Amino acid sequence: MWHKIMVISEWFGEMGERYKLVKDFNRAGKNAYIAGFAPTLLEAKITSGETSNRHAFSKWMGGGFRIKALSGKALSNSELIEVGRVVLDNDALVRKLISLGWDTLEVHDNTGFNGCKWKLMDFSNLGGILK
Repeated sequence: MWHKIMVISEWFGEMGERYKLVKDFNRAGKNAYIAGFAPTLLEAKITSGETSNRHAFSKWMGGGFRIKALSGKALSNSELIEVGRVVLDNDALVRKLISLGWDTLEVHDNTGFNGCKWKLMDFSNLGGILK
């Protein structure tokens, strides 16, 4: 019985860490936008992700890390890719996302229908150990 309680406790602790990362990302995005360092406001949330991107640590119903660019206009594909590269070029952030159960990075704007998705494991630089 104690083992089950420990498993539940670990699950809630990990979920708390996931929500903290989203909250910290949103706070940093807001501060960068207010200070003029970022041309658009970025907001992150948890989505279901892409099932084909699943890995050993993927969360069942929360494998997607979606960033919405609140630009007020439809962004081009190259602009969405530029936003995605901010995350994908940061090895430590990609590894943190993977370790917390995310498998898909999604970038969308807030007005158009364009969006981009990446499989996070492809950008983890783990040398194929977990693929």
